[in-house]
Amino acid sequence: MCGSCTPALPTGDVTSDAPGEADRARGSGIGRRGLLYGGLGASAALTAALASAGPAAATTSGPVRRSDAPMRAVLVGTAGGPIWPMASGRRGICTVVEVDGARYLIDAGHGSAAGMVDAGVIGPADGKNDLTAFRAGFITHLHSDHVTDLSTFLVQGFIAGGLGSVESPFHLYGPGDRGALPAVFPPGRPTPTAFNPTEPTPGTASMVRQLLAAFATDVNDRIFDAGSPPVDRVVQAHDIELPAGVAVPVAGPPARMSPFTVHEDDRVRVSATLVEHGQMAPSYAYRFDSDHGSIVISGDTTLTPNLLEMADGCDVLLHEVVDQATIEASISALPVPEEIKEAFRNHMFGAHTTEAQLKELLRDVEIGQLVLHHVVPGELPRGGWQRVAQRLGRGTRTGVVAGRDGDVIGTR
Repeated sequence: MCGSCTPALPTGDVTSDAPGEADRARGSGIGRRGLLYGGLGASAALTAALASAGPAAATTSGPVRRSDAPMRAVLVGTAGGPIWPMASGRRGICTVVEVDGARYLIDAGHGSAAGMVDAGVIGPADGKNDLTAFRAGFITHLHSDHVTDLSTFLVQGFIAGGLGSVESPFHLYGPGDRGALPAVFPPGRPTPTAFNPTEPTPGTASMVRQLLAAFATDVNDRIFDAGSPPVDRVVQAHDIELPAGVAVPVAGPPARMSPFTVHEDDRVRVSATLVEHGQMAPSYAYRFDSDHGSIVISGDTTLTPNLLEMADGCDVLLHEVVDQATIEASISALPVPEEIKEAFRNHMFGAHTTEAQLKELLRDVEIGQLVLHHVVPGELPRGGWQRVAQRLGRGTRTGVVAGRDGDVIGTR
């Protein structure tokens, strides 16, 4: 879910048995920054309410899916949202793609470092955590709920896990500096002072450099006192460069484009494309292609033509989803003027994907299996996400499953 604004979940039993309604028009012109206008002082408490909603037991009940296919996606964490997603029984969003034993990280939300141990992708070897199979990582966008545990993964992995080497560094790819702050809304509101004004919108490379610098005392202790290699040589972060002629969208939907390669090795080719996630730009989806098939990860996005092109023909698509009935009820319960509620609706349904939109996706593209992940809220009553998957699968040849933490989904 958007890392900056999240509506509250009412305490009632809210879900929908019918497919979600058509998305509301965005015609009011009110942007997401307007949600902070008018003294919405309870937003932090409302955010926490949504994050903690839903029975945790429903998320973990039943055995997780396990595939031994040579290419597979490990769902380390499947929760959307920035505040304590584990309260819903799910860890923050994180996926590991495995191809013939090589591992690739996609996002690192809250609790995901420990979740990788639970999922078996960081296993003990000679008394140490072994991260030597990780070759590269990919960040979909720079909202905190997608990178909160990145420093844990990098610093702890460098110290005691064998993450990367001077000869073969761990490469991390993600959005670059978009070069502009979000628009101020509503019009006429005084422009606030930007935080960290000398670098208000750092990209992935700068973020990693600053994260590692924050741990310099510890890192230098390991280098000087334990013989560890220089961390900036074994971990190398890269801002993704868009193809010539494609600009970062500062406002509005991203430019129409085809996927382009950002990483390739002897196991996999990884492509990226821009997706639409409100003012959080650039935001990326990724496709992993190997001799054993293909896996696509949507990132946070509304239904986007670029994503449809990328996903067409893939074996497995991991796609985010929000429950429209829950969001509508949450927004309706907010103690704010109607125009602010409409702003919330425009933001949520202009930056995320509903069940109705996923139904459109299944009509427009051919995919082998759709896996619901980055779900909001974390759980719905009466097996809600499982029921959503069943509804989506009706009348289509695509298999649809509701992803859970620890699931391993193979391409075959």
